[in-house]
Amino acid sequence: MKRIACLACITLLLAGRIALAGTVDAARYDAFWLWAGVKPQAVVRGARTVYVLQGQIEASPRDESQVRVIAQGVALPPAPQARVWLVYRAHTLHWTPRVTQIMLAQLTRWRASGRTITGIQIDFDARTRHLQDYLEFLRSLRETLPADYRLSITGLLDWSSRIDTDQVNQLRGIVDEVVVQTYQGRRTIPDYADYLPRVARLQLPFRIGIIQGGEWDAPPYLATNPWFRGYVVFLRNG
Repeated sequence: MKRIACLACITLLLAGRIALAGTVDAARYDAFWLWAGVKPQAVVRGARTVYVLQGQIEASPRDESQVRVIAQGVALPPAPQARVWLVYRAHTLHWTPRVTQIMLAQLTRWRASGRTITGIQIDFDARTRHLQDYLEFLRSLRETLPADYRLSITGLLDWSSRIDTDQVNQLRGIVDEVVVQTYQGRRTIPDYADYLPRVARLQLPFRIGIIQGGEWDAPPYLATNPWFRGYVVFLRNG
């Protein structure tokens, strides 16, 4: 009876180790998203790259021509070695000159604070039928940004099934990287592994976005992909 109980315990321990092996431990990574409402974490101190939410850009529900920036700035914990990207959640592509002015002013203030500011990241859900509009928007934004700032965007994991890879590759030369998110809300997309082979066909620099405490088992082919630039962990409250 004791032997059976012992074997059962060993089985449970092994199952736990297997589950842990596929769980995102933020301490093993060095690039993070810092979002509104998420408590500061010590892991950020050693970060090499941080993506810091600054605001949400949306059209007025009463008048779509009235576009506003809703401040959602996040205080950055001490991260002396980190390169900083300022993140904007875009719910509309019809930016007014005022929106762009606010964004550029924020870039200037952050750089004046002594931080190493790399550029901006646009978090936008680009639907298939709007992809060409998004390309034009990004091209215009790229021309607006000072030459020493880089441009990053997020991408939905199912881009690879909804959008032709060649279409996405048109972004090369416009954006400096795409960060493909393997989670939705606060959970890992259950069948994320099914999409990764097509993501790996991208012909522009890309990262993989994973969520703290979520699931992740890295396919071996990513490590040898010349366009793969590593991971970004979305930090969340426990």
